Amino acid sequence: MRGRESTQARYLEVAILQHAYQGDRLATLRHGARMLEEAKRAYPSLNLVVLPELHPYAYFCQHEDSNYFTLAQHYPQDMEFYSHLAKEHRVVLVSSLFEKRMEGVFSNNAVVFEADGTLAGVQRKMHIPDDPRFYEKFYFTPGDAFAPIATSVGNLGVLVCWDQWYPEAARIMALKQADVLIYPSAIGWFNDSSESLQDKLLQREAWRGVQRGHSIANVMPVITSNRVGLELDPSGHTHGLVFFGSSFIYGAFGKELALGGEEEEIIHARLDLEESRAARLVWPFFRDRRIEAYGDLLKRVAQ
Repeated sequence: MRGRESTQARYLEVAILQHAYQGDRLATLRHGARMLEEAKRAYPSLNLVVLPELHPYAYFCQHEDSNYFTLAQHYPQDMEFYSHLAKEHRVVLVSSLFEKRMEGVFSNNAVVFEADGTLAGVQRKMHIPDDPRFYEKFYFTPGDAFAPIATSVGNLGVLVCWDQWYPEAARIMALKQADVLIYPSAIGWFNDSSESLQDKLLQREAWRGVQRGHSIANVMPVITSNRVGLELDPSGHTHGLVFFGSSFIYGAFGKELALGGEEEEIIHARLDLEESRAARLVWPFFRDRRIEAYGDLLKRVAQ
């Protein structure tokens, strides 16, 4: 379901389940389920839960290997598992799963389940990176459109990881009347000495900063989850990646509400969507847009 058909909730009681891969898919599924049970026990009013990018699996994009396409065969079972989990705990659940759409076409999906377990919608990752140890173009076909997913807690502008660096994606979600931006993520540092500590910290600050900018420019909350922990490269070609966690929740206009560390944890915040509506009256960025002058955005290079 897409668009403004959602029931508008004023408050979002949010939990990010920042967790590590547990060595195999089933163990990771069970681990995430235990964390959700713990989160619901700690926060009984919880109504929105967000998981990291591709959370049931090892981050397999560290090198190119066609054997990993077999992971997508679990998509129906993973959908069923998270549907049941959402219904059991009565939460809207944002997961991230690997889908085979047809032979040779696979996608990295944010999958949203309603609190009754029904499928609320799917947003396929739109921007696909191809960088050292993040060889995602080999595995994923880009999605087709940006569209908020209507749920009982509001319209969720769900995007996936690399999408978070693009202000155009956030703005389109806002123009389509998303109430919140959500980014399941898998971002980390090289597990070697090729990057200085200064460079690593700069990367993390840039990652936070660009998304805080989305919150400010679009006057809406941003919820970003991340994986955590060391994941070795199964090919042995590199020393792997260290996913640095640091998941966060910003309120309207970039107000920091919750910030995670570099370990597994449940990150919680309560969002008041009325703050977004009130702030837009004070900061009318949408009123003052000069849409007639933005045509160059549709060009690859504007000269």
